[in-house]
Amino acid sequence: MRQSSRRTRRTAALTVSLIVAAGASACGPEDNDAKSGGEGGKPRQGGTLTVLNSDPQQDFDPARQYTSGGGNVPSLVFRTLTTRNREDGEKGAEVVPDLATDTGRPNKDATVWTYTLKKGLKYEDGKTITSADIKYGIERSFAAELSGGAPYLRDWLIGGADYQGPYKDKGKGLDSIETPDERTVVFHLNKPEGEFPYLATQTQFTPVPKSADTGTKYEEHPLSSGPYKVVENQNDGERLILERNEHWSAGTDEERKAYPDRIDVRSGLDSSVINQRLSASQGADAAAVTTDTNLGPAELAKVTGDKELAARVGTGHFGYTNYIAFNPKVKPFDDPKVRQAISYAVDRSSVVNAAGGSSLAEPATTYLPDQKSFGYTPYDHFPAGDSGDPAKAREVLKEAGYAKGLTVTLTHSNATDFETGPEIATALQDALKKAGITVKLKGLEDNDYSDTIHDAQSEPGFFLAHWGADWPSGGPFLAPIFDGRQIVEDGANFNTGFLDDKAVNDEIDAINKLTDLDAAAARWGALDKKIGERALTVPLFHPVYKRLYGKDVKNIVISDWTGVLDISQVSVK
Repeated sequence: MRQSSRRTRRTAALTVSLIVAAGASACGPEDNDAKSGGEGGKPRQGGTLTVLNSDPQQDFDPARQYTSGGGNVPSLVFRTLTTRNREDGEKGAEVVPDLATDTGRPNKDATVWTYTLKKGLKYEDGKTITSADIKYGIERSFAAELSGGAPYLRDWLIGGADYQGPYKDKGKGLDSIETPDERTVVFHLNKPEGEFPYLATQTQFTPVPKSADTGTKYEEHPLSSGPYKVVENQNDGERLILERNEHWSAGTDEERKAYPDRIDVRSGLDSSVINQRLSASQGADAAAVTTDTNLGPAELAKVTGDKELAARVGTGHFGYTNYIAFNPKVKPFDDPKVRQAISYAVDRSSVVNAAGGSSLAEPATTYLPDQKSFGYTPYDHFPAGDSGDPAKAREVLKEAGYAKGLTVTLTHSNATDFETGPEIATALQDALKKAGITVKLKGLEDNDYSDTIHDAQSEPGFFLAHWGADWPSGGPFLAPIFDGRQIVEDGANFNTGFLDDKAVNDEIDAINKLTDLDAAAARWGALDKKIGERALTVPLFHPVYKRLYGKDVKNIVISDWTGVLDISQVSVK
């Protein structure tokens, strides 16, 4: 999941992630009643929840949504075979059943996964949800005109790489998805995938009956399988109005509470306007939240000084890492000693300050985020304290043959986003200067920057990067960046260090066979530690998300899966 942790970002997701210590604090310290709603401390049904977002809910079709697409608004309408556990912090990083009776039953080598649908599942029109609808919903996501979703199904399903969807192939389906009866669906995979239950949370696993499919127009009124249905979609998701799906049954859905009667999603708003409206909490904004707009440093300082506002700040963590990337094909970064010297020279305290301060960023020495579900294993191969160790950096640089210092160019984005922008780049420039490393800064406009660093032919030797996880596991975090078989020479490449090590590739395959997710997590953590010795990246920080919510919003839940307030749980007055 390649999503941004800017003040306004899609969350996870992408993406995310992105999103540290073992859990998220869901509310401010003075908010002793943050879990309650209404009288008697119990959440109450009714009312209208307003969602104020920067990014519109574009392409509101389950085939076109990414994992974190649109925050968590899609999950109110689209149910999937599995879903995230709707609890705070660490517990919220678990995968649990949704439409299915369990998280899936694998064969011995995890190449075949079987699911059974719950009884009593209905669409908004009262018709029964069947396994054939799950199969068709996935198949239509392969159509070129419905692109935008995560790519895993094309890679994992047998025949997926060549399948063009039911429109182009004149109704032909994927033989690797079987539906032996109305409640059973079986998936046949190219290779072992122990994390298939995580994949089954993707919106592509939303049931879509073939008879209701209207192609690219389906987004205007997708058939709801969740607690809410779309009654109005203005300007491709700029405003989305959801009302109760009377055929949804809480008895089949343990995760979504669906307290409000109506949800009014208003998007395309400026981030400062969103925070001003949530802060004032007047009228309908008193029962409002945001799923994509963070508080910036100045806003956070103001909020922290106001006891009432501070009690209405949700804090979230998501699997996301900001880091320095090296291209070892470019001199002098082909020398591990040079990469190690830079690792010693980095002043993480100044980087954290440039990212908005310790309330918005936590220093990182590991590539994997500091969360149990990822298999976090502490390490610091190039210990330099909070402020860097320029003396050690100079020593290592001398060993590399640069006793008189070194001049390098750092590529960054010109976007002032506290992530890969000028603030972070300047902080690194100042720190490396103390170690005898002169850093020239090369700023690129955001689109040019992304295109440049993700092209194997144009990738610079030294640049700022970031990564977020499509689900809370080490797999979608480490494999795209360090699996040599994922190096792309003529397209979007994310293995920036061009690492192609058989031992690493084999270990990724071995972990993918594990269906015991705790055992897999431990192996991912160990692999992260091993790869870290190569100094192909310098982890800098993990972002922290601080978001306001209205004074009449209660029952706050923020999990480590998304890092944002879960609107399926909130109650309003």
